[in-house]
Amino acid sequence: MAPIIVPANQPADRFYAGGTRISSFRDDPPCASHQPEDWVASTTCCHGCASLGLSRLPDGTLLADAVAAQPERWLGAEHVARYGADTKLLVKLLDAGQRLPVHAHPHVAWAARHLGLKHGKAEAWYILTPGCVWLALKEAVEDKALLELVEAGKGTQLLDKMHKIDVVPHQTLYVPPGTLHAIGEGVMVVELQEPSDLSVLCEWEGFQIDGLQHGHLGLGFATALTAVDTKARTRDEVMRLVTDGATGESVCAEESNEYFVLERLRVDGERFAHRGFAIMIVLDGSVSLATQKSEALALKKGSTVVIPHDDGELKLQGRADVLVARPPKSEIALACLFTIT
Repeated sequence: MAPIIVPANQPADRFYAGGTRISSFRDDPPCASHQPEDWVASTTCCHGCASLGLSRLPDGTLLADAVAAQPERWLGAEHVARYGADTKLLVKLLDAGQRLPVHAHPHVAWAARHLGLKHGKAEAWYILTPGCVWLALKEAVEDKALLELVEAGKGTQLLDKMHKIDVVPHQTLYVPPGTLHAIGEGVMVVELQEPSDLSVLCEWEGFQIDGLQHGHLGLGFATALTAVDTKARTRDEVMRLVTDGATGESVCAEESNEYFVLERLRVDGERFAHRGFAIMIVLDGSVSLATQKSEALALKKGSTVVIPHDDGELKLQGRADVLVARPPKSEIALACLFTIT
């Protein structure tokens, strides 16, 4: 077992434009016009697909199969005892080549009840490029009015009822399940999610998707829209979901910790971080990554790495800005994220 550099994994022909910023960030050749998401070290499929979205290791093995075959080595005994052979994590690079449609993702309880699934889709965004986003309703919407608006193809009108937020690099925004949201054109993010691909669309005009057919998870909008939180939130309530991205053991809003943990490490010389399954993204600079069981791995801006639990403590040397995404931790584990800082 050893940290493994994973290349770009950008499913083609998605329903919205983007992807050039991902290619630039990774210093890769240009991608096609509608490859806006890079599913990094993914054990999750695109909704309705058999394998699209899954990441492969250098030997051709699906990461999902490798984890299933040796769950304790990849995830650790404590994690497996609590969650089974489930990484509990999906990480993406997302480049909004156009404004994303207004949509929401269901809570795990809703997904279990209506779809028989074990994950909903809480998510968080770590902002890489400036722009604007829309998050949560500032005006409540009646359930019947929402259904009529969406089925009439007028979901764009929801933007005026939502909080518009100007964002800058290194901020994070937590998007609780059920919360309406949209990412503005030109914004690139690192996205942490529960490992699912469940979206309820409220608009689709101008996008390469038939929302009336594919926007409701096969349930019909009368059912699918019950996953949406239609209550109003104050500006103060919404801004509590926004953090400044300062370095630390958990840079997202505290309530996101039940779903995932995102660490930001500023390396200037030598830095250590605790063992555990993780997905690492180098935001800037260059750094070498070594573990208790592996030789140093040279990384640069745009490098993405999957790290098995069995490899032990992480040692970083160089000058770099690094994100480390991890599955949810217990309260005790959260108090001990860093062994040395």
